[in-house]
Amino acid sequence: VIWIVCYFERPLIHFASLLESPSRVDSVSHECSLSLTCSSILTNCCSDSNQSCFQVSSYSSSMLGGRALQILGLTLPPDGRLLCRFKGEIEQQGIIDEEGHPYCISPLLYETGWISFDVSTDGTNFNRSGEYLSVHPSKADPSFEVTLVNSTLWQNYGTPNMAGQLTMTWNSSLIESKRVNVELWGYREVSRSTAGSSSLQAEISYLYSLGRNISNTGDFSFFPQPREKFSMWELGNIRITASSTSEGERNVQSLWSGGHVLAWHLEQSFRDDPSAWAQRKCLQWDDLERKLPDFLDELIDCPCSLAQARADTGRFHTDYSCNIETGSVCTYHPGSVHCVRAVQASHGSGQQCCYDNTGALVLTGDSVGGSTPDRAHDWGSPPYGEPPRVPGFSHWLHDVTSFCYCCLWSDLCHVYLNRRPSSGCRRYQPPKAGVVFGNLHFITFDGLSYTFNGRGEYYLFLSTDKNLSIQARTEQLKLKNGTLVKAAQLSSVAMKENSSDVIEVRTAGDHLQVLRNQKILPFTEQRWMDLQGVFVFAPSPQNVTVIFSSGAAVELRLHEGAMTATVLLPVEFSNHSLGLLGWMNSDPSDDLTTRSGEVISANATQEEIFTFGAAWNISNMSSLFTYDSHYLLDSYFFPLSHDPAFVPAFSLPLKPDDTLAADMLSMCLGEGAQFCIHDTLISRSLAVGNATLRAYQHHQALMEALKPVVSCGWLPTPRNGKKNGTHYLEGKTLSFTCNEGYILYRSTERTCLQEGTWTGEQPYCITELSCLKLCCCILNQLETGTHQHNHTHLATKPAVAKNFF
Repeated sequence: VIWIVCYFERPLIHFASLLESPSRVDSVSHECSLSLTCSSILTNCCSDSNQSCFQVSSYSSSMLGGRALQILGLTLPPDGRLLCRFKGEIEQQGIIDEEGHPYCISPLLYETGWISFDVSTDGTNFNRSGEYLSVHPSKADPSFEVTLVNSTLWQNYGTPNMAGQLTMTWNSSLIESKRVNVELWGYREVSRSTAGSSSLQAEISYLYSLGRNISNTGDFSFFPQPREKFSMWELGNIRITASSTSEGERNVQSLWSGGHVLAWHLEQSFRDDPSAWAQRKCLQWDDLERKLPDFLDELIDCPCSLAQARADTGRFHTDYSCNIETGSVCTYHPGSVHCVRAVQASHGSGQQCCYDNTGALVLTGDSVGGSTPDRAHDWGSPPYGEPPRVPGFSHWLHDVTSFCYCCLWSDLCHVYLNRRPSSGCRRYQPPKAGVVFGNLHFITFDGLSYTFNGRGEYYLFLSTDKNLSIQARTEQLKLKNGTLVKAAQLSSVAMKENSSDVIEVRTAGDHLQVLRNQKILPFTEQRWMDLQGVFVFAPSPQNVTVIFSSGAAVELRLHEGAMTATVLLPVEFSNHSLGLLGWMNSDPSDDLTTRSGEVISANATQEEIFTFGAAWNISNMSSLFTYDSHYLLDSYFFPLSHDPAFVPAFSLPLKPDDTLAADMLSMCLGEGAQFCIHDTLISRSLAVGNATLRAYQHHQALMEALKPVVSCGWLPTPRNGKKNGTHYLEGKTLSFTCNEGYILYRSTERTCLQEGTWTGEQPYCITELSCLKLCCCILNQLETGTHQHNHTHLATKPAVAKNFF
């Protein structure tokens, strides 16, 4: 048995397949080290796994590279030579520090995500493998960043009142050299013609040095001069390297600044008249945009409210440059307090949605601080290396530099906003949410609640049409004192969509542990990870969100040792859902649907519901779980995936003399009290009952935030007039007035109706002379009987019309 388990725990090989084909075991049972992929569970069975696999510290680096990745557990022979090869193509010399520790320097890339690399200790054979996480430059460890002091001055240098000395600082201890070089690197996307076709290619290049062989004091200042030769490079980064490196040498240990617009080195004509220069650039950009394919109609609409935006975690995520949770200043969106970005790009483009302090969506039709879509998604999108999909850089090039031209350096912001108008929220539909919590309660996508205390592994959600599987593992409830209770609780959730990585989130003491393809994912350096077909966000050790390409998300929370799983599904999953969370079709009566299609009544007994739930157990062949311990193998893999011997307590009467009664009834109040009481009685623990109540209340708050709302769409302000209000949701009323010397024609007020339409007609502000001409025309039509229906309010009241004069 031991040698079979060893083979099962080789990555990407499922144990169940061995039972079908034992001959496969004979061929590889003693070849653990030949694994093509290194997995953290190998060390549990393969004693020689450390001969082919290694881990690194630190495990993440900015995609700009330059960070030293220490290879753990590697000892070089006296005559050894360390070579590093990234992605099978980028090869470079490794370094050895004074204490003999080996390092590979992360390379400059155009992508984010886990990057594989191999090392050779003899200069020939690359026989050891590892990986590191390449991250968006804005998400890299800030201590490794070159800080541009007074970033506003850097960005607007040369415009009125923006001059003087520019200063940068860095952590001098991170460059092990007494003297350093300060370099400027530029980014652009250039057209390359190959085989009769033309496409854009990303290019990051060394431009020139600002300082050579200067003292490594951790700061450097200079007076920038126009650089005619390099003025076509309008976006770039500062890099600090040891003075021993050659100018522009790639993939050496270094520190980078964030990307920024290079106003400070533009040609002299910019400094002579920055507004005129910027206007020309803005109009050139506008002309280019006119020729490019339209992308606005492909984007998802914004959520209508801040509450919806923060609750729809499967499709929207916080924009860190405008974040209410951290109090960041919304520099590019004045008047907004929080912005989110659509997680998924649409052909490389991205959606951004911003909200004011009332929670209302801010639109560019009302404010320059409104929501603006992006031709290039800030976070990039696969295949990352192809413009406009390069993380960070493509967005700055296509959407930020043009904002500088039109809005910061000239008065043509209307040109920019015309190309980047807010989408509004009329087409937005919030997702449906189902949840499993406590011991063990389910609320389906359609709102049916029931209790199923099975012990085993089950389909929480399954859609063969959408190729999404979410599986839940439950275990018998054990109290802190070690007492086993006749109830179950959630202990792990494993999930996969199409060809995505398999993600498993499981309890591990007082925190949640995340596995990707059987390998533990560390979140000590990063909270967000771009993976294959899936994103994982872990803001705290007790909170993990898994986000799939379809917009489906799974939120996992841990409180008082109890794990809660919330599944959010876009409306596209309607009539495409099976499993314990029900058939999503807005009808709770058919949520207890069996695999065979039989519908169990919502009024079924607890025993009948238990039988229903047990039938949704998974098979060994379909399992997505990792079995990396004898406990998991003996408890879940070898036995049936539903434990028929475990019979929970179905009924729990409250006895009058129960010592818990008074405290329990004072705690278990309001909606969700029945779940709180159930779990308190079954566990004999107020803490367990309180955790259940809190999980229920969190779900109710989520459902409240995700309530559908009706939007009637944006209304323009009449020219030469004013609009009172910018809320466009059902029940809201907008009023209109005109400036002095103008008269309001048509509706003075318009109200958003439940049907999604406005009452009244679009108002206009006209002069008294125009009004006189209009009224004369109306009177003439009244007399001839040709007045049109859009003036029936006057046509039906000719006396009023005449008195209007």
